[in-house]
Amino acid sequence: MPGRPVRLLVPSDAATVAVRDGLDALRAEVELPVDYPHDALAEADAAARRGPDDTRLPGTRADRTDVPFVTIDPEGSTDLDQAVHVARRDTGWRVQYAIADVAAFVAPGGPLDAETHRRGATCYSPDGRVPLHPTVLSEGAASLLPDQVRPAVLWRVDLDADGEPVDVHVERALVRSRAQLSYAQAQASLDAGSADDLLEALAAVGRLREARERERGGASLDVPEQEVVRADDGTFDLRFRATLPVEGWNAQISLLTGIVAARLMLDAGVGVVRTLPPADPRDVARLRRTAAALDIAWPDDVPYPDLLAGLDSRRGPHAAFLREATTLFRGAGYRSFGAVDAPVPTGDDAEHAAIRAPYAHVTAPLRRLVDRYGTEVCLAAVGGHDVPAWVHDALPGLPATMARTGRRVAAFDRGALDLVEAVVLAPRVGETFTGVVVDVDEPRDGRARGALQLRDPAVVAPVLGAGPAALPLGEALDARLDEVSVVHRRVTFVAR
Repeated sequence: MPGRPVRLLVPSDAATVAVRDGLDALRAEVELPVDYPHDALAEADAAARRGPDDTRLPGTRADRTDVPFVTIDPEGSTDLDQAVHVARRDTGWRVQYAIADVAAFVAPGGPLDAETHRRGATCYSPDGRVPLHPTVLSEGAASLLPDQVRPAVLWRVDLDADGEPVDVHVERALVRSRAQLSYAQAQASLDAGSADDLLEALAAVGRLREARERERGGASLDVPEQEVVRADDGTFDLRFRATLPVEGWNAQISLLTGIVAARLMLDAGVGVVRTLPPADPRDVARLRRTAAALDIAWPDDVPYPDLLAGLDSRRGPHAAFLREATTLFRGAGYRSFGAVDAPVPTGDDAEHAAIRAPYAHVTAPLRRLVDRYGTEVCLAAVGGHDVPAWVHDALPGLPATMARTGRRVAAFDRGALDLVEAVVLAPRVGETFTGVVVDVDEPRDGRARGALQLRDPAVVAPVLGAGPAALPLGEALDARLDEVSVVHRRVTFVAR
């Protein structure tokens, strides 16, 4: 579940310690599980030593170690859920997508299973991550690390010349990744013309799928990563790391798999899909004010998916806008069906409004609980066997579990961003900044209130008026940085 990624790239000193202390306090505040129970850790250790347990899994496992998969992830990643291979086939393409087979390591009903339900998802923070599964599995025995034979759930999706799926197969398999590439490495080889056939095919299919997405009216957010770095003068600075084209093409493979998985489950009449209602018009109006603050032209007759497709996260104002655009996707959730009087959704009830198609999460089981269950439903649908009882029994409770997880992760993401913004602005108390008022609230204590979007650094912070008169919504405003509290993760501006 996407958040607002922030990385802390600073040396260890007193200021950094204060940030880490703030993050520790935030983890406790949102009740984020950090330490694993001893019995769950013992089970994970035993599973890692034993290897995959196929005796309790339906079907057989094919040997697909001859397929030259690669993984493409952020630099330094070790929790590798996906390995990909793309090649031309007749007049179209064949996508093979190997997903870590977590069910082969986690016994239903055991202490490890219970703890993953308590956590729900891996939570990323500027100083590391709190994993869904113990690292002996998520960064070891279950991770699709290079040159290691690993159990996987292998999706094979054949596409026509336009990039539309014409055949889908999913099976348990053994796979071996040939290489672990970072996004930067993959993009550099594509840009230099030295990429192999796999990467060239990935780029071609990625572009096709982006075109099909635009035709559907879907919107993918090219959300940049925010980094907090030490400036030359010893202060902190907040920068954006622009996402690369290959990241979007790689993401399209995951989206493709989620779309065909949702269709399999809906056709089978059992499963769990990811849903999102259409954007609230008030959020779209607020985002238009943010566009004005950043000098981004947004004609009235241009829908927001068309605008997003034309933005470049390598440009600072565009990066800031794309991060704020994530607020359009409020209300995302999960809907399970086929168990306990839960009907199969149809029409808009089954659709993810940003993707403009039914969609399911099945490609990140190391980092997201629900994927393990959707995957098993798809294996049953294609393999012609019954959905396992442990999956069927868990389906009704999954939406509530993932909703609770989503609220906790969102609270942590927001708090972490507030914290690092406070760190960046702390040395600048008393300075005057120029920004644009992008939101207004009801006056309180005789003062107008609202939110101010700054250009540099690209943050949104509360602003108080000099009196009860409303702040000039959508207009430029000079404001003094009145207060910064790193401990309380609070920044306040006062209109001049």
